[in-house]
Amino acid sequence: MVEQKTLEFRTRGRGTIEVTGEVQRAVAATGVRTGVCTVFLQHTSASLVLCENADPDVRRDLETILSRLVPDGDPAYRHDTEGPDDMAAPARSILTSNSFTIPVAEGRLLLGTWQGLYLYEHRRAPHSRSLVVTVVGK
Repeated sequence: MVEQKTLEFRTRGRGTIEVTGEVQRAVAATGVRTGVCTVFLQHTSASLVLCENADPDVRRDLETILSRLVPDGDPAYRHDTEGPDDMAAPARSILTSNSFTIPVAEGRLLLGTWQGLYLYEHRRAPHSRSLVVTVVGK
């Protein structure tokens, strides 16, 4: 069986939104008990991260690391039509990920105890983001 659903999210600007629950509900709605779930974010200036969900400082520290690696407004950037984060956002996306495949058992995502799936907005302004959830299994 193959089922697919697109989830829509509205970000508040740069930062993370936990999407684990929404993805889990989409998986449960398929009726698949055993298989895999692929999540794919259809954007180049946002990404997905799979990281600790117990301590929000982990995501704050991730932002600190990325802001050092890929600063907004670097004068070496040519791609800046939409502002100082116009090049930094896709560079951050390339350094993180836009897709994950997660095993499913007993109708649930097989995430570790402290793992959560997050949509990571890399633009400073709010945006609408689409996340395609594809579940394959039986």
